[in-house]
Amino acid sequence: MITSLNNDRVRKVVSYIEKNKARREDDVFVIEGMKMLREAPVLQVREVYVTEKFADEASEDDKEILWRYGAETVTAEVMKKMAATQTPQGVLAVVSQYHYTLEEVLEGYNKDMGSAQPLLLVLENIQDPGNLGTMLRSSEGAGVTGVILSKGCADMYNPKVVRSTMGSIFRMPFIYVEDLPNMVKELAQAGITTYAAHLKGKKNYDEFDYTKPTAFLIGNEGNGLTKETADAASEYVLIPMKGEVESMNAATSSAILTFEASRQRRR
Repeated sequence: MITSLNNDRVRKVVSYIEKNKARREDDVFVIEGMKMLREAPVLQVREVYVTEKFADEASEDDKEILWRYGAETVTAEVMKKMAATQTPQGVLAVVSQYHYTLEEVLEGYNKDMGSAQPLLLVLENIQDPGNLGTMLRSSEGAGVTGVILSKGCADMYNPKVVRSTMGSIFRMPFIYVEDLPNMVKELAQAGITTYAAHLKGKKNYDEFDYTKPTAFLIGNEGNGLTKETADAASEYVLIPMKGEVESMNAATSSAILTFEASRQRRR
């Protein structure tokens, strides 16, 4: 059992929680809770830590999983030090990061998603970790085949992002790109129609045909899409709103658009 807060392994996990650089250098990220551990691909899991209390009270199935990974027991105090949450669930794991290719993002890494045509989410400068994680989760639910992010977006392996995905991070392919406007143009050249969510849109979002290869562009929570990225899109789409609301939450906008595409593709 690890009892010291200054244990090297404990300090390493803490660095993964706190620093993007540490995660990137060791090519890992941290997950918390049995739900996430159950969903994690076995070959991706590097280390598992569990409190004695959790291990004693776990179901037989959970005990089998913990035994399979050779979980290291830690004190409740050590778990609290290692975890990103205020009230740790009692189990935590270090997992290998994913590295997708553009081809996997375009084609849909998970072939079981059931989408015959590419359905992409293109995100520019999404900075709120909760928003980003929610977008990944709702994207999986809508049948999105892949997500493309600008370098200005939050780190996908930030603990808050990982937690908000509720496991979708294990299944949704994504890539970061240096030049998003150029990538949008490349998508058009590949036969994918790109739709920018924009207040200057002349047609409502439900007036377009999304049954063909489609990509939705969503911009920063406060500023929306940059002009260069928006201008690279094939079309502007408008989400009409009543009352005095001037703009829609980025995660809400992405869900509205992608689920409209999902609805059309069920016909």
